[in-house]
Amino acid sequence: MASFLDIKFNKQGLLPTIIQDAKSNEILMMAYMNRQSLEKTLETGITHFWSRSRQRLWQKGESSGNIQEVQEMYIDCDKDALLIKVNQKGVACHTGHKSCFYRPIIRDKVDEVRIEGIESKVSDMKNKSLVLQKVYQTIVDRKENPKQGSYTNYLFDKGIDKMLKKVGEESAEVIIAAKNAVEGELVYEIADLLYHLMVVMAEQNISLDKIYDEMERRR
Repeated sequence: MASFLDIKFNKQGLLPTIIQDAKSNEILMMAYMNRQSLEKTLETGITHFWSRSRQRLWQKGESSGNIQEVQEMYIDCDKDALLIKVNQKGVACHTGHKSCFYRPIIRDKVDEVRIEGIESKVSDMKNKSLVLQKVYQTIVDRKENPKQGSYTNYLFDKGIDKMLKKVGEESAEVIIAAKNAVEGELVYEIADLLYHLMVVMAEQNISLDKIYDEMERRR
C-alpha cells in the first residue's frame, strides 16, 4: 500500500491517471490530476481532474452529469501514474462514446494494399464517414469549451428552441433545393441540415454511434 506522500507528480505537478470501468474493466479515459484534484477525489469519492487547457480543477460530469464514482485506486510501480476503477454514470467520452479509446489505429501500409472493388469502396466510405465524426466532436468540444465568436456556441447559448428553429429552416431549404433540382444547391443545404441536426444531438447528448446503430437495425 502506497502513502499519499509517496506519489511522484511530474515537473508540472501532474499525475497521469487512467480511468477503468470497475465492472467491465474497459479503459474509459486518461486525464491528469494534481495534488488538489487528487485530494478532492479522495474526499468526495467522485473523480476530479486538472484541466491543462483551462488551467482549473474540474469534476468529471460537472456539466453532463456523467460522473465517475470511485471504487478502487492504484498507483503504479514507479509511483508516477494512477489507475482508478469507477462506476461510470452515462458515458466517459465528451463525444458521446462510452470510452475515449474508440478509434483504432490503422497502419498506412494496410491502406495501400486495398483490393480494388467492393473492399476499396467500403474503406473509402468509412474514411469519409469520419468527417461527420470530426464535425460532431468539434460541436461537442464547443459545448464543453466555449469559444468566443463561434456560431455553434451562439446556438448553445440560445438553447434548444433556436436550434430546432434552425433545423426547421434548413429542412425547408432542402425541400426548395430539391424542387429546383440543382445538385450543388441541394448538397449545400443538406450539409447545413446535417450540421444543425448534430448540434441538436450534442445538446441532447446523443452520439453518432447511436444513430449508426439505429440505421444498422433498419437495414
